[in-house]
Amino acid sequence: MNGKCLCGDVQFELFGDVPNLYQCHCSLCQKQGGSSANAATIIHENQFSWKLGEGNISYFKKSTGFTSDFCSNCGSPVPNCLRDTEYYWVPAGLLEDNIGLEVVAHICTSSKANWEEISTKGKQYDEMPNLDELNNVLQQKTC
Repeated sequence: MNGKCLCGDVQFELFGDVPNLYQCHCSLCQKQGGSSANAATIIHENQFSWKLGEGNISYFKKSTGFTSDFCSNCGSPVPNCLRDTEYYWVPAGLLEDNIGLEVVAHICTSSKANWEEISTKGKQYDEMPNLDELNNVLQQKTC
């Protein structure tokens, strides 16, 4: 599955079975994406490859460790390595062919925007679950 930013300067490819999606409803993701939540997946580094434009990526890092990588040209959020893990965070909106993917988890629901109504579909977490638990939920096949 291929993905790219709004202007196409940054492009990447995902290999193998792509995990399902989660939505994060925390205030940081609201500010990063300008919406009530972001939709993303987490993929192992051996299933991820940059195709173009890795040098066109800028980043912002908060003192808390929250990182936002984005295309230097168009500002689209782009995949980034999850701290010191073997996983990449991949924004779902960049995926070119996302047929068959669905949101199976909602995280940080306790800090959702007051005007947002979260779907009852998918597992819900008030806070951030540990990475292994979230990854297990994303890997489960849905009918």
